Amino acid sequence: MNFIFKEIVTASMVLFAVIDILGSIPIILSLRKKVGHIQSEKASIVAAVIMTAFLFVGERILGLIGIDVNSFAVAGAFVIFFLALEMVLGITLFKDDEVETASVVPIAFPLIAGAGTLTSILALRAEFHVENIVVAIVVNIIFVYLVLKSSARIERLLGKNGLHVIRKIFGVILLAIAVKLFATNVNQLFIN
Repeated sequence: MNFIFKEIVTASMVLFAVIDILGSIPIILSLRKKVGHIQSEKASIVAAVIMTAFLFVGERILGLIGIDVNSFAVAGAFVIFFLALEMVLGITLFKDDEVETASVVPIAFPLIAGAGTLTSILALRAEFHVENIVVAIVVNIIFVYLVLKSSARIERLLGKNGLHVIRKIFGVILLAIAVKLFATNVNQLFIN
C-alpha cells in the first residue's frame, strides 16, 4: 500500500472540481422540486460504486466496446453542455415524467459520476497510486452526501434569488468546462 498524503489531496481536489457538487446545488434543488425526494444515500453509494469500478476496469470496458477515452470525454462534454444550457437559459431538456425519486439517474449518473468525472479518474490513474484515488473518491462522496442531505437547508440559506444567481453563474462555468473538455479531446479523435 502506497498511501501518499499529497496524492490523496491532489486527487481529491481534482475530483472535487470536476464533480462540482456545490455548483450542482441548483440542479439538485430543481430535481427535488420535480420529484419530491432525493435519495441521498442511494445516489452517493451508486456514484461511489460507479467511480471505483471505472477506476479499475474503465479503460478495458471502453476498449471492449471500441470507444477510446477521448470519444468518451467528448460525449461527456455534450452532456455537461446541455446541463449547463438548462441552468443558464432556464429551460428543461431532461424530462422524465415517470421518475418518482431522484437517485441513480440523473444524480449518481451523470451529475456526480458523469463522463467528466470518469475521464478524470482515468487521467488520475495514469499519475497516482490506485489506493490514493480510492481515498479521494471516498472523501468526495462523503462531501456529496452531506450536500445532498442538506440541500433544503442550503436552499433556505441562499433564498430564491441567491439560488437563481448561483444557477446562472455555475451554468456559465459548466459551459466553460464542457467547451474545454470538448476542445482538449476532439483533436485526438482525428489524430488516431
